[in-house]
Amino acid sequence: MKVGLQIPDFNGAGGAQHLGRQLAAVARMADEAGFDSIGVMDHFFQISLIGPPEQDMVEAYTTLGYLAACTSSARLLTLVTGAVYRHPGILAKIVTTLDVLSGGRAWLGIGAAWNEEEARGLGVPFPPIAERFERLEETLRICLQMWHGDETPFRGKHYQLERPLNRPLAVTAPHPPIMIGGSGERKTLPLVARYAQACNLFPGPDLPHKLEVLRAHCEAEGRAYDEIEKTCLFRFDVGERGERASQVVDQLAGLAELGFDMAIGGLAGVWSLKPLEVMGNDVIPAVAAL
Repeated sequence: MKVGLQIPDFNGAGGAQHLGRQLAAVARMADEAGFDSIGVMDHFFQISLIGPPEQDMVEAYTTLGYLAACTSSARLLTLVTGAVYRHPGILAKIVTTLDVLSGGRAWLGIGAAWNEEEARGLGVPFPPIAERFERLEETLRICLQMWHGDETPFRGKHYQLERPLNRPLAVTAPHPPIMIGGSGERKTLPLVARYAQACNLFPGPDLPHKLEVLRAHCEAEGRAYDEIEKTCLFRFDVGERGERASQVVDQLAGLAELGFDMAIGGLAGVWSLKPLEVMGNDVIPAVAAL
C-alpha cells in the first residue's frame, strides 16, 4: 500500500511570512520519507470541516508548482479540483505545465465541486449539480483530447473550443493520470469507470459496497477494474512521539484488505516535521508490502 500526504490546513506554518519556507520543509521531508504523493485541496476559502473560511488558504496550482521545485519523486495533485473553477482548456494547460516542469509527476484530481460559498464569494459561476456533472464530463473529454494532441474543434453543450492546442505535450505518457474524487454511485463512479485511472473515496462503513458498485460500472464500460487505482481519504495521527504509529499501520492494513492501493490524507502535527519522520521510519515501510 502507498501513502499520500494532503496538506489541507496552513495555520500551523506561522503566518504568511513563514509559509513558503515551512511548506518547502514539509514537502522535502515528505518526499524523502517516501510519501507517494503530495496533494492540496482546490479551495479558495478554508472548508468548515477544518476551520472558518477566513483561515489561510493558498491557491492550489500555484502551490503545486512550488512543491514541484521542492521535491523530486512525489506525485503532485489536487484533492480535488472543482471542474467549474477553471475553463477546461486552461485546466488542461495548467496540469500539462505542472507535468512538464515536475518531470512527469502531475495528476489531475477532479470532481464536480461542492463549495458554493467560495464560488459565490469570488464570483465563480456555480450551476446546479446536474449541470456541474455535465461540465465535469466535458472537462474530462477536453483534457484527454488536448493531452493526445488532437486540435480538432470541441463542440460540447457547455464548452466550445475552436483550436484546443496544447504545446508542449505532457511528459507523462499517454497523459497525466486522472483521479476522480467522490463516492456517488449514479454519476461519480460511472465517470471513474469511463475516464479515470484512480478514484478517491470517502472513508466509512460503506467502502466495500462502493468498490463493488465501481466494479459493476467497470464491467458495464468494458473496463478492467484492476486498472483503476483505489485511494481513500485518511487522517494520519502517529502521535507526538510516534506512539500511535502501530495503530496507523493496522488501520492501513484494513484498507489494504478491502482492496485499496493508497491512503491519502492530512498528518496531525505535520508542521513540526517530527510526524513525517515517524511516517518515513515506522509506517511507510511497514505498509509497503500490503
